[in-house]
Amino acid sequence: MTSSSSNRWLARALMVLLAVFAVGKVGFVLYNRGVEALSLWRLILVWANGLPLDVRTSALLLLIPALCSLQRRLSLRLLLIPYYIVVGIALSVTIVGDTVMYEFWQFKLSSAIISYAASPEGATNSVPASFIVWRLLAVVLFALLIAAALYLVTPKRAEAKAWRGLIVTIVIAVLPIGVGSCYQRGQTLFQDHAATNPTFAFFSSFLLERSFHYMPDDECASLVGELYPPTDDLTDTLLLTSTPDILIVQVESFSGKFVRELGGLEGVAPNLSRLIPEGVFFDEYYSNSFRTDRGTVSLQSGTLSHPTLSLMRERQYHASLPSLARSLKEGGYETAYLYGGAYTNMGKRAYLEDMGFDKLIDGSAFPDSCIRCSWGVHDEVAGAWLKDWLMRQDTPHPRFVTWQTISSHEPWEVPYSRLSDPVLNAFAYTDQCIGSLVDSLRATPLWDNLLIIVIPDHGHLYQQTYEDPDFFHSPMLWLGGAVRQPRRVSTLMNQSDIAATLLAQLGLPHDDYPYSRNIFSKRYTSPSVYCCFPAGIMLKDTSGVSVFDITAREPITEAPSHSDERILKAKAVLQQSYQLH
Repeated sequence: MTSSSSNRWLARALMVLLAVFAVGKVGFVLYNRGVEALSLWRLILVWANGLPLDVRTSALLLLIPALCSLQRRLSLRLLLIPYYIVVGIALSVTIVGDTVMYEFWQFKLSSAIISYAASPEGATNSVPASFIVWRLLAVVLFALLIAAALYLVTPKRAEAKAWRGLIVTIVIAVLPIGVGSCYQRGQTLFQDHAATNPTFAFFSSFLLERSFHYMPDDECASLVGELYPPTDDLTDTLLLTSTPDILIVQVESFSGKFVRELGGLEGVAPNLSRLIPEGVFFDEYYSNSFRTDRGTVSLQSGTLSHPTLSLMRERQYHASLPSLARSLKEGGYETAYLYGGAYTNMGKRAYLEDMGFDKLIDGSAFPDSCIRCSWGVHDEVAGAWLKDWLMRQDTPHPRFVTWQTISSHEPWEVPYSRLSDPVLNAFAYTDQCIGSLVDSLRATPLWDNLLIIVIPDHGHLYQQTYEDPDFFHSPMLWLGGAVRQPRRVSTLMNQSDIAATLLAQLGLPHDDYPYSRNIFSKRYTSPSVYCCFPAGIMLKDTSGVSVFDITAREPITEAPSHSDERILKAKAVLQQSYQLH
């Protein structure tokens, strides 16, 4: 390499990295065209909007090479080989990982992936092994290509005035260009995400939690106190008895998108539709979060979800969490939890044990001959087993049982074929299984004293994105012989409110649930819901709804109009939720 060429090597390395990021953007858009198909012109705009952040990210990656170029004793090319390998791996993992995971999660790759990576069965159960193998191969080849390209543009010896390149690199690296610079008016959320540099977004997400301090603590506490007041009184009784047997059917991913009564698709959940007139239907119920580990904790502990933290796997916090199982055991209940798979994913067993469940029943309770999916026994098997098990139990005590369903989950393989769309067909199958369970229990003596609560753990991104607040809008139905009368409840409420609302109906205390509200309290005068996903938070109240991107620090949905007050309240709840003990 000539002296003239060596004087420009940092610029060449910058061009290599920009080319890598450009290829990544094209790959991201093409791979995820099922989420949103972009025209060539829109793709060019996406690239242009993301270019400033790509330049800054490239400069950050070139700081070490620029520093190394100040020394002239060692071969610069050989000195940087280990660094280039690390850079190649980091870029390849974040670019490829962001691309292939987006169709499932529809948010940028972030620190949230670490908690899921620690439980790899979540991925291996959702997709075939070939899916993982081919993408790992793509990561390896792309990493080698990046490292080789950087190696080839690096001179053997640095130029005499290398400090000039270092200064320019530092200046570019410290420019105030972040994720928010890629978000442009007129772009969809997918286009914003396509423009955002995945490497920068991933590594900056580890610092994100430190920025969840938007206001003084006393102001934060005041705002949160308005949203979560004490609700220990009861103005309305839904039940005929204060000690019913309680069965919670925690349905995998079953959002309002599949329920006609919530404006969803026709014909996906006919069983739920026929059961709704028989029970208490909560048509303004919203899940707290986006995944089962978060949703389970919100339901069973009556607490808020976190964008970047899974309380289920953080066992050091379990002792401070309230527990519906413990509260009901103090009220004389026996407790059990049924999951047709394995309790190993995301620390589920440890969490449920720490919450005080008497019995944990998993897939090992079923014969090997039972029909299964990659997650465990299918819902029709688990539902039939549950009915028989409940009939066999001989106890003078009321029972609290949760059944977590499995079948309405990737890879959407179910022993059922009513609908041609495999996703919709899987949800239709689970709906059929729930209908069969309810019908079979109705024919038993258990029915007269039974309260069944059908409730999803979270929504599903079917023809939706997180900028659509209806992702969190979900069905909740109380039915059974213990229900006083059928009715609709149209009060805004969250998944975390189930604990206080149920305990209040049973005449049991719930003052140790600070984020769970009894919606039938006269003090519940400002109905609202708070929801989150790794990149954002949502708050809905009677004034409207706001979805706020916590990485870009920009509102991405405002209806019917912008509201500083809603966003401030959402920030206050987020800030308060991270004050864990």
